[in-house]
Amino acid sequence: MLCEMCGKETALSARVRIEATVLNLCPDCAKFGERLDPPPVPAAAAAGARPRSTAPIVRPPSGRRSLEERDLYKDIGELELVPDWGKRVRLAREARVWTPEELGKRLNEKKSVVLKIESGNFHPPDELVRKLERLLQVRLRAPPDPSSAP
Repeated sequence: MLCEMCGKETALSARVRIEATVLNLCPDCAKFGERLDPPPVPAAAAAGARPRSTAPIVRPPSGRRSLEERDLYKDIGELELVPDWGKRVRLAREARVWTPEELGKRLNEKKSVVLKIESGNFHPPDELVRKLERLLQVRLRAPPDPSSAP
């Protein structure tokens, strides 16, 4: 049998968990993980030994997040950028007496991105909108206006 880690041909292998992967490993590589079954016993010693009747105890992982599906669009909600979002960003920045360079540093963005946002020529991604709202303490998103729907 081949060791799944080093590729060495071996007569004895053991099932070992390394991080979240279960591999069949040779005795040399098995020391890098947690053995899932008892160490292999040579055939001569096993002939006189009594077989084990207990199965290994498997415990569910504790403290881990569940792997259930989430609807990401439900979490985001139905919010759109307000029509005057660029002006709101500029007024909030000026109220804090920050230059476009300072706001860019705080957002980890370039000065040119801040200027494009303020002019309304650049539609910022959702993550940047959230950063701007949090940093400037201003609302840039609102529910869509039902009267403007087609």
